[in-house]
Amino acid sequence: MSTRDERIRLATRGSALAMRQAETVKSLLSERRLSAELAEVETTGDQISDELIHQLGTTGAFVRSLDEKVLSGELDGSIHSMKDMPTDQPDELVIAGIPERGPPNDVLVTPNGTPLADLPEGATVGTASLRREAQLRAERPDLNIEPLRGNVDTRVQKLLAPELTREYTARLDAEEADDESSDGDDETEYDRSPQEWFDDLAEIERQALERSPDTEYDAICLAEAGLKRSGLLHHLEYEPLRPTQFVPAPAQGAIAVTALDGDLAERIYSILDHAPTRVETTVERTILAELGGGCVAPVGIYARLRGDVVDTVVRVLSRDGSEEIRETRELPVDRYGDAAREFGADLREKGGAELIEQARREDTDEAKRS
Repeated sequence: MSTRDERIRLATRGSALAMRQAETVKSLLSERRLSAELAEVETTGDQISDELIHQLGTTGAFVRSLDEKVLSGELDGSIHSMKDMPTDQPDELVIAGIPERGPPNDVLVTPNGTPLADLPEGATVGTASLRREAQLRAERPDLNIEPLRGNVDTRVQKLLAPELTREYTARLDAEEADDESSDGDDETEYDRSPQEWFDDLAEIERQALERSPDTEYDAICLAEAGLKRSGLLHHLEYEPLRPTQFVPAPAQGAIAVTALDGDLAERIYSILDHAPTRVETTVERTILAELGGGCVAPVGIYARLRGDVVDTVVRVLSRDGSEEIRETRELPVDRYGDAAREFGADLREKGGAELIEQARREDTDEAKRS
């Protein structure tokens, strides 16, 4: 970093969502006269297109490639979706700044706004998350959960494509039938031509029409923060899932900036860091570390700072959602780190470690079969 011109270079993934998050960080830094240049870095997770996230072999598939650029001195820092970060970090690397958290909860997105409780029996729901799958199965064992991978835009397009394609085809057929009619009646069942209908679609809907997905989903489950930051939320019909019941991933909705321990990290901290968000995400990640969970484990952890306590709820589930350990605890804020470690250790002893190990065995067996 040049101290003269106060300019730093930050690593980011190149996906649309990652770039939006990075631009947010860049803007916050610039408000305090610290200019940032964004450098796109392809990660291990980006390079693998045909596997689900939990099959990538290690937590941090979207993180380590960025941090390696920082450790080598090539770049000054890196920007991450905090929920993707492994809980074990190199000693010389610190989480320098955590801006105020976005929405932590998941949402159920459907073509017509149908809530989870009203989905038809056997409905197909798409997700790439073992945690979401387990909680969906716990709530609705009848659901057909199918894998869904890709960036946020791609997942939404896969959901919308079948119904939009049917609608567009029906309009084209009606127009063709009207053109072939010999009675001179110009009336059709539609008030707009196919082209007028298409022109009124949102961009995400137009993109969906170009897709021919292998699976037709009745719903998909995603993080609200990702949809909001991608600018898609107001185009969609969705049901917010309460984070105290459908418990999100640790640090979901939070962005983190990592840097080498030192003066720059302190400067980033002074500009970016949102104290309540740091407390809440630290509690969540500390409990996860104590449990020994990661991408392979169906674990939800959600902490909320309320005055002098941190209300924390944890769900550790079997992969099929048939077994779970759920507990809520108020952690004293004046010792939240130690209290979180104790909470995680208690959950581990109550059977949380067994459920996580069971999930790991099943994941290994599944990988061998595939």
